[in-house]
Amino acid sequence: MKKGPTKGSGGKHRNKLRGHGPTPKAEDRVYHKAYRAKKAAERRQMADPRLAAKRRVAKFTSDSDDLVIGRNAVVEALRVGVPAKELYLAARIEHDDRTREIVQLATRQGLHLLEADRLEMDRIARSSNHQGVVLKVQPYQYSSLQELVDRADRKARAMEAAGPEAQIKARPLFIALDGVTDPQNLGAVIRSAAAFGANGVILPERRSASVTAAAWKVSAGAAAHLPVARVVNLTKAIESLKERGYYVVGLDGGGDALVGETNFETDPLVVVLGSEGKGLSRLVREACDSIAGIPISSMVESLNASVAAGISLYAVARARREAAEAAAKK
Repeated sequence: MKKGPTKGSGGKHRNKLRGHGPTPKAEDRVYHKAYRAKKAAERRQMADPRLAAKRRVAKFTSDSDDLVIGRNAVVEALRVGVPAKELYLAARIEHDDRTREIVQLATRQGLHLLEADRLEMDRIARSSNHQGVVLKVQPYQYSSLQELVDRADRKARAMEAAGPEAQIKARPLFIALDGVTDPQNLGAVIRSAAAFGANGVILPERRSASVTAAAWKVSAGAAAHLPVARVVNLTKAIESLKERGYYVVGLDGGGDALVGETNFETDPLVVVLGSEGKGLSRLVREACDSIAGIPISSMVESLNASVAAGISLYAVARARREAAEAAAKK
């Protein structure tokens, strides 16, 4: 064989022919003047006090935070014990009787007191009408439907040995809301349910009010003691309760019976309330064992959901009390 260089590379230099991708932008090349201009603009933005305030607020808040804004609203929330995390106070705020009480209640409840300037307070409250006081409320801890039912069953079994009177009064009782979207209505329903010995409230996840600070305040603290469950599908939740021996009574103006007179009051019971405008949905209505109405004057078309809940729960409590008295006489 002849010595010396061979003809062609034979693929030895093929890697050198590979491309290096698209050419970087001028602002991404560290040696280019556009890169230096971009870094200078970033430093100016970091030094902007408005943007610095926005970054500090984003560190402590999120879109899902439930906020109570204003001096009157905050002091009322702290009085009823709404579970909160932090209290924001404006720097150099002019104190009055309300702010002094707010600070005292927040300190007594062990809240974090944070001071913020005007720009930060506006961003935290997402409004300028905060009066220098913003309370961040903790998310409400919902229970599962299984937890509510198991707890009610244990309570009912524990009262079996106490006699028929106590046994009737301890029968499980739930109230379900179908399409009630007003948090204040929800808070009033929770308050009525706790007053008449219900075991819990059932809410659908969609098209329903949540237990926010507004609902908590209207409940007058009852939300701290009465469990609330959220279910994906209210109709399926009702069907599952019926399989466990519950009866379901829906409230509607065109019912075939009156509240308290459906003959299901002394059984494990679920009372279902619809929205004030639309009432019960079709599927929920079909899942009910009975539809009961509240006799009202023809001058009024319908009752508020919370008012209807209070009347129906009272009717159930009265029917159970009468049945317990009758059982005690036997």
